[in-house]
Amino acid sequence: MNRPTDKARLLLQIRQEGITNPRILAAFEAVPRYLFVSEILAGHAYDDTSLPISCGQTISQPSLVAVMTNVLDVGDRMKVLEIGTGSGYQTAILAQLCRRVYTVERYRI
Repeated sequence: MNRPTDKARLLLQIRQEGITNPRILAAFEAVPRYLFVSEILAGHAYDDTSLPISCGQTISQPSLVAVMTNVLDVGDRMKVLEIGTGSGYQTAILAQLCRRVYTVERYRI
């Protein structure tokens, strides 16, 4: 239900996936995932699961987003091109970590 404990639980799960980079953890702390899902699913925003969004797509599982972000090893002076914006959640995480994010989505919403 988007309580602070929900986000804390998610951050713990991300750490258990081996993500220890403080910049990545801070990005997940800063970006409210519930803003990227429909209102009806907002109560599940901090579950470590993918959730449906528009156009038959899903917002990725947070631990997967964390692992992918960790592998990218994004620096604060980098520019990132993201193909497939989807909900914009990954974009928001990346925006916390790099200088600029460029993103492209095939669906107009």
